[in-house]
Amino acid sequence: MDLSEDKNSPRVFINPKVTPLVEEKQPYEEGCLSVPEVYDSVERPNKVRIEALDENGQKIDEEVEGLLAVCIQHEMDHLNGVIFVDYLSRLKQTRARDKVRKIVKIREKQGEQMADKQPQPSHS
Repeated sequence: MDLSEDKNSPRVFINPKVTPLVEEKQPYEEGCLSVPEVYDSVERPNKVRIEALDENGQKIDEEVEGLLAVCIQHEMDHLNGVIFVDYLSRLKQTRARDKVRKIVKIREKQGEQMADKQPQPSHS
């Protein structure tokens, strides 16, 4: 993940182990590439410890908080087969599913329109 302003400082966590360091949870507005254009509030611990290896195999053992803590937990959920909408109410999950279906249809239509505009090979 890369939370830097210039998007030039990616962080790599290999075989991560995450431990919450606080009991209380704070809401954060989350979204995900897996669920395009859907955003909602998810409550997570604001401070966690992450133990992992970096891209060079060096040990990482850090206490992190705020956005980095939230992003780490969000990505850990993916490793466990969970996406952020799984935390939402049934109604919000249904709305998210409907919205994604609509977006997929629009993108498919746009793809078909782009394909129609491609020059066709001439047959001589």
